[in-house]
Amino acid sequence: MSRSPWAWQPPGATVVVGPPPRPLDADLAVPGSKSVTNRALIIAALAEGVSYLDGILRSDDSYWCVQALAALGVDVAVEGTTARVAGCGGRWPNQGAQLYVGSAGTLARFLPGALAAGTAGEWQIDGSAQLRARPIAPLVDALRELGADIAYVATDGQLPIRVRAGLTGGRVAISGRVSSQFTSGVLLAAPYARRPVDVEVVDQLVQPEYVGLTIEMMRAFGADVEAEGYERIRVRPRPYAARTLTLEADASTACYFLTAAALSGGRVRITNVGYRSLQPDARFVDVLERMGCRVDRGASHLEVVGPARLRGGFAVDMRPMSDQALTLGAAAVFADAPITVTGVPHIRRHESDRIGVFVSQMRRLGVRVEEHPDGFTVYPADPQPGETLDPHDDHRQAMAFALLGVRVPGIRIGDPGCVSKTCPAYFDFLAQLGVSVAYR
Repeated sequence: MSRSPWAWQPPGATVVVGPPPRPLDADLAVPGSKSVTNRALIIAALAEGVSYLDGILRSDDSYWCVQALAALGVDVAVEGTTARVAGCGGRWPNQGAQLYVGSAGTLARFLPGALAAGTAGEWQIDGSAQLRARPIAPLVDALRELGADIAYVATDGQLPIRVRAGLTGGRVAISGRVSSQFTSGVLLAAPYARRPVDVEVVDQLVQPEYVGLTIEMMRAFGADVEAEGYERIRVRPRPYAARTLTLEADASTACYFLTAAALSGGRVRITNVGYRSLQPDARFVDVLERMGCRVDRGASHLEVVGPARLRGGFAVDMRPMSDQALTLGAAAVFADAPITVTGVPHIRRHESDRIGVFVSQMRRLGVRVEEHPDGFTVYPADPQPGETLDPHDDHRQAMAFALLGVRVPGIRIGDPGCVSKTCPAYFDFLAQLGVSVAYR
């Protein structure tokens, strides 16, 4: 089970998306970020004192984070988009619990270290079948090198795992090829190790700015962190202190609506996340500009005005903002020349094989797509709707598929509720912008 009580319950098993009657023209505030929300919740739970977090995202992933912290005995109260968290000071009140994390990859990578950072206790972490299939060994290996006692319960390299409290510290090297979340999972726990923690990231770090996001959040709660870029990081022992924070909105979610503007030849301004954000997806507007869009980059806003025809004829390394690989793939269908996405082999092991699923579903619409080990090439096409697209329980697939409907009537998408992982109101937002949204 990956859906939560915070999930959106669609009024039908299929959503049908079609073009708006006129080019989009709107200002829009997007919801909070699951990446920022789950980092803040876990740090606040470890901290000394009571924290207030405004702007949290109410989605499946954040629900499972709140539930896991409650199972650990942490007093977490959520009202609207504000959370009150009474931190435990690194001493988890419930020293033995079965913790279920749904399909929340952030939580599966952040929670093991946070538990190991505790003073006493033993816990088991498990997740959905989808999450069990995702890799966790690089994180477990790194935490073990730092003195953590972690064991696989069933299959090596996968959830469920058993974690006992205790983190010594020291030096550790972590591969960055698969996920930046492994590095963040070690860093979040490091202030509670008995000795300083020195992290060296080897290989090429995917989405490196998310490590920067982790460091920024740790410092906001008082952690002592020194960083040389994102490759060498030292964290000295110092407990987190409670804070009152307003969390940044989700740049990843913003990209879908900015791309909708590009596809419609219209205008959308996102009013609550700007170009200076550490979230790497804020730079996706650079790709849209390359496609011929007019872009306004503000400190707290992003605006895109779409051209008469999108430009193609180039390749993009999407490794720094790989969550938008499918977004670009959907937009590329309507460009004037092919576009190639490279640098994202790791997304084959996200909620779905994002490359394989995207390619197969585009071909069902008659779109010519070439699959590569690290990406794909999309050729300009006139999609032929009819078959229902299967997002494979992957929010990024469903959200990207819906963008095709900005230009083509009758785009049918199954299991629309999967968007609840990060943006339960996604289809409501599209409808508010004027896009045709109906359920069957």
